Parts: sequence; C-alpha cells; structure tokens
Amino acid sequence: MSEETSPWETLGDLILQQNTVAATDFINTLSPSETARTISRLSARQQQMLLSILGPEAAADIIEDIPEVQAADLVEDMPSAEAAAIMEALASDHQADVLAEMDDGASLAILAEMDHEEAEEARKLLAYAPDCAGGIMISEFLFYNMEYTIQDVLEDLQANRGAYADYLVQYFYVVDNFHKLAGVLRMHDLLFPAREKKLSEIMIPSPLSVSDGSSLRELEDFFEEHHLLGVPVVDARQRLVGVVLPSAVEEAVNKRKTKSFLRISGIVGGDEFRTMPLYLRSGRRLSWLSMNIVLNIIAASVIAMYQDTLAAAITLAVFLPMVSDMSGCSGNQAAAVSMRELSLGLVRPGELLWVLAKEAKVGVINGTVLGLLLGSVAFLWKGNAWLGIVVGGALAANTIVSVSMGGMLPLALKQLKLDPALVSSPLLTTVTDMCGFFFVLSFASAVLPKISGL
Repeated sequence: MSEETSPWETLGDLILQQNTVAATDFINTLSPSETARTISRLSARQQQMLLSILGPEAAADIIEDIPEVQAADLVEDMPSAEAAAIMEALASDHQADVLAEMDDGASLAILAEMDHEEAEEARKLLAYAPDCAGGIMISEFLFYNMEYTIQDVLEDLQANRGAYADYLVQYFYVVDNFHKLAGVLRMHDLLFPAREKKLSEIMIPSPLSVSDGSSLRELEDFFEEHHLLGVPVVDARQRLVGVVLPSAVEEAVNKRKTKSFLRISGIVGGDEFRTMPLYLRSGRRLSWLSMNIVLNIIAASVIAMYQDTLAAAITLAVFLPMVSDMSGCSGNQAAAVSMRELSLGLVRPGELLWVLAKEAKVGVINGTVLGLLLGSVAFLWKGNAWLGIVVGGALAANTIVSVSMGGMLPLALKQLKLDPALVSSPLLTTVTDMCGFFFVLSFASAVLPKISGL
C-alpha cells in the first residue's frame, strides 16, 4: 500500500476484485481500532460485499472490532441466513449485545435461522438487563456433574477439543443433578489425582458466585475484593447459568460512563457515529437543542419583566451571567453528589427532606462566602455599597436555591422514573438562570434610586 492510499481504499479495491484471501490478509494487518475506522469509511455496499465474501468466522472477527450499533446496522441488512451464520460465530456476550441493538423484526428473523441451541442461549441473555451479571456473562464455559470422574472429564476434553478451543477456560465448574453449582476445579486439579477419582472428592466446595441480577457496582466490588479470573453466575435457584469475566465488567462500566457522558452532552437516542444517516443524527441533536431553546426562553422572560431596571442600571448586565453561572456550578456539585449516592445506594429517591437539610446548610455557607466576594468586587469597581449588596445578596440567595435544588432534583427525577443524568442539567441550569436574574433585578428594583446611572 502506498503512502497516498488509505486503508479503506485498498480494502475497497480488494472487495471489488472479490479477492477473499487478500482482503482477509490485509484486515489481519490492521489493529482493532484501524479495522473499525477502515470499515466505517467503506460504503454500505462495500461493507455488505465484504461480509459476504469473507465467510462467517472472518466476518465475526470484524464484527467484534466495531461498535455494536454499527455491527447491528451491518448484519441486519444481510439475508437472515447469512447473518445467522455470522452471529453463531460470535462469543455469546457479544452476540447478545449486537442482537439487542437491532430492530425487533431483524433480530427475530436472525434468531429463527440460527442453530436452535444457540438461539435459545441468545434469547436467555437478551432477557437480562444489559447492566447486570446476566447481561454481560458468557455461556462458553465448562461444567461437569459431580459424579463424573477425572477420566470422564479428560475424555470429554479430548473428544471436543475443537469445540472447546475458543473457550476461555480458567476453571471447571461442578454441578449436582439439579444443575446447582456445587464446586470448582482449577486446571491442575485434574492432573495429579487418580483418574478414577470423582469430581466431588477433589473439587473446591461452595465456591464464590454472584447472582444473575447483580449490578455492575456489585460486580466491581466483587472483583476488587476477590482477584479471580472469572466468577460463576447463578440464578434464583442457585443453578449455574454463566460466567462473568472481570474484563466484561470493565467494558460494561466504560460503556455506561460513555452513555452518561453522551446524554449529559445532549446526544440522545444512544451512540452516534458520523457514518450514521444524516437526518438521524440531526434529528437526535435537534430534539435536545429544541428543548433547551424553550428553557432558555423561560429564563430570558425574567429579564424582560425588569427591562426598565436594567436600563436604569446597565452595570447589572455585567453581573447577571456571573450570578447565574456561579450558582449553577454550585448546584451541579450538589447534583453530582446526589447522583453518585443514588448509584451507590447511599440515598433513596424518597429522602428529599434529608438531602434538603444537608444541602441547605452547605448552600448558606457557600452562598455567604461567594456573595461577600462578588459583592466586594462590585463595590470596589463602582464604589457603590448598594450595588455590592444587590449583587452579593443575589448570589448568596441563588446559591442557596441552586444547591438545595441540585441535591434534591436527581432524587425527584429518579422517583418519577426519569434519567437524572439526562434531565438534571438543563432543568437546573434554567432554574439557576431564572432565579439569578430574578434576585439581581428584583433586589436592584428595591434600591433603584441608589444605583441608577451605574
């Protein structure tokens, strides 16, 4: 490849030639991030042709390197039989993630074409919430009945070595006749005892496990305390249903943080990539921006009510954004603490009054200090004590309101089944702007003769 030729141009030429071997070899030279970038720059037709000529196994390798949203868009546009073959080649957790991003009709059609056992396993994983142990566990693990002997296990491993080759085998799990988790075996536990020994005699009984409903926070805490390579997952009946790897927990936590960041930034509807359809991307952003226009109009209407006061003391215009912005920062601090405590279970949505009592005290102290600082600046600048009182008093009052509301708003939104991360920021910003403008202009109106002409 010449320096002037981009990787997607090179791959595009190989796709056009339908040179499967060369295309596969070229993709293998790319890192996962380079693969994702290259695939995203191909046209939709080139992407479909690539998946078709590569075959299920190689196509699955590509699917694992690109975001699930893009992978779902690619696979669901393929004939169901071809898509099913690719999905069967994916690891169970990744398979479920991609299927979950598809339209219901497409995912059902693909599941209908998949191997019956594979499809049933995928449906079980899809039934779990994506941010719990059941949603991120893998089903490719080895387990044996406690009545098996070491010889039985070794014969099974030998007979199925091809099928097990892609399994991430760290432990062997032992179950009873009701498929309940009974014990665990390490690899070397099979090497030294006599082959006629039963697993029940050599297993580590009552192993650590997690519930299939365990949250990401609980899983993070588990792996921080227990440095294991994987943990078995059991259902309500203590039956073994999967295994969670620490890398899967880390990946899920990073996904959640990314989604929260996107929501806070105003990207609604899920992940956005620049390769997505133009009108879809535009519509998602406009839905957020349009709401912000309405909220800002509400805040601006307060200024319109006091335009005569503002005209008589134009210096107030300098302090209006200061009061609203500084109070907004204080409110966002309180909101961040509430969202953090909600995620950790340290506070419940119904404890509004308890949070208000705690935050109001902080608001009074911080509001007083910040009000004195800004009021002093206003006095030193214009030499007018009344201006300092107006500006400082407005900032103090607005800080108390914003801190109190910032602490309670996430709890109230959670109680209403709304996402605090998505809704708290615009509401809090609007309220602090509106109250800040109101406090400054109403205080100034009360002493207007003292500050007129400034």
